[in-house]
Amino acid sequence: MDAFAVSLCKGLAIRKADLKSMLVAGIWFGGFQALMPIIGYFLGSSFYGLVSSYDHWIASVLLFLIGANMVREALSGEEEEVDGDMGVRTMALLALATSIDALAVGISMAMDGDGILVPAAVIGIVTLAVSMAGVRIGSLFGDRFGRKAEAVGGIILIAIGLRILLEGLGII
Repeated sequence: MDAFAVSLCKGLAIRKADLKSMLVAGIWFGGFQALMPIIGYFLGSSFYGLVSSYDHWIASVLLFLIGANMVREALSGEEEEVDGDMGVRTMALLALATSIDALAVGISMAMDGDGILVPAAVIGIVTLAVSMAGVRIGSLFGDRFGRKAEAVGGIILIAIGLRILLEGLGII
């Protein structure tokens, strides 16, 4: 959702989205969104034995914090400055900033014992497509959907965190 919101803003800033600008955003955001959970997974796997008895708490807290931060940012009313620059430095920084939460997701997946390659590929492909669409939609309709998309994404992360916590506590 962060990548979609930033892509909407990029589309708004560049006004006329062409295939190249859509691909640039999609590849940067999709690539980082696929890579970060893999990195998080291997970090989480390396210390899983130390925290396996309270891993559900760690995963839940991480997802709650990330989700709450996304909702807070969406409701803050502050406008993020995003210009039309699609250069390597700008896109790398935006891709990193929007994919930090994916690192935490990778860590939580390692603690859940789930595999990572298929989810990371799906995350990357979906983010690529959504980011490309975001640039196009932003260039056509502006950034009307950015805050709503970020808020929905935050709520989804909170719900996933709650589910992990309830499963870890044996409630569901």
